[in-house]
Amino acid sequence: MIDVGSTSLTNIAKVVLLSLIPSFEGRYALLVGIASGLDPVTSFAAASVGITVLALVLPNILAYIDEVARVLERSGYSILSKVSKLYLRYVGSVRRRVRKFVDKYGALGLIIFVAVPLPATGVWTGSLGAYVLGMSKKRAMISLLIGGIASNLITFTAAILLA
Repeated sequence: MIDVGSTSLTNIAKVVLLSLIPSFEGRYALLVGIASGLDPVTSFAAASVGITVLALVLPNILAYIDEVARVLERSGYSILSKVSKLYLRYVGSVRRRVRKFVDKYGALGLIIFVAVPLPATGVWTGSLGAYVLGMSKKRAMISLLIGGIASNLITFTAAILLA
């Protein structure tokens, strides 16, 4: 184990890796880091690195779901083709119906949704929601990053005040 001052690189790596796990994410990884003896600010920074990675990577990965569905729709496998066709039609319909709301409230709504430090409200779920609702990747990434950091900040503040 390599120590940097009083901070263990192993514990920092643990916080970063835990912050990548769905539902756990930065807000809970931050608490694990503090409980492991990390300085709270270092734990916050490590958890925020994981959130940044998720916010930048997930919207780009999810963008391929429609492409895979289109390929499967054209495949010779009837059940995959039917499921893919149903999926593409449903998602397209949802995106058309909510477009004006996503354009008007999407970024703020996504920030608030992701910022609430509860299970199933984090960057993973937020990215899936942004994708299904048709939010642009750039707006989604920025909103996910702001919401994820805000969630970490809420958890960090609560941890400091309750400690």
